[in-house]
Amino acid sequence: MAFFKEELSKIKGFVFDVDGVLSHNVLSLSPEGDPVRTANMKDGYAIMYAIRMGYPIGIITGGKTQDTRGRLERLGIKQVYMGTLDKVPCLLDFLEKNQLTADEILYMGDDIPDYNVMKTVGLAVCPNDAAQEIKEISAYISQRDGGEGCVRDVIEQVLRAQGKWNHPENINWSSF
Repeated sequence: MAFFKEELSKIKGFVFDVDGVLSHNVLSLSPEGDPVRTANMKDGYAIMYAIRMGYPIGIITGGKTQDTRGRLERLGIKQVYMGTLDKVPCLLDFLEKNQLTADEILYMGDDIPDYNVMKTVGLAVCPNDAAQEIKEISAYISQRDGGEGCVRDVIEQVLRAQGKWNHPENINWSSF
């Protein structure tokens, strides 16, 4: 765990998967057969807070529903990569657009499609209910399941480690 805490100080950007990370693994289906995803409000707040503090955030997901894209954009996420099977090229595009290196990125994923991109970044982390293969390559496993605050957990830890969590000018939600 000491190693993980040291790595937090190097993080300059975040990238997340959606299904199993920002939403639960178990999804309902709409009448059209599209997944109906859940959203954790504390995850959303942490994302908005990190963006306000200057951290670029990206999403790389195999999903492609417009409802999901709309929510992510409303949170302020500018780089949303949807419908992708190979996540590494999307990560490389995110890095280029934000002038970052892979070592400066925390990526949270939960299943096999995240494996290669997680092996590429500086800090790979996962929710508590991630696939075993993903847990084995993660520097940190959140105590929270996907869709239940795991994103807030890692964002808060990074910002606390860097002295940027709970800044007085950012406490008022209406200022976002």
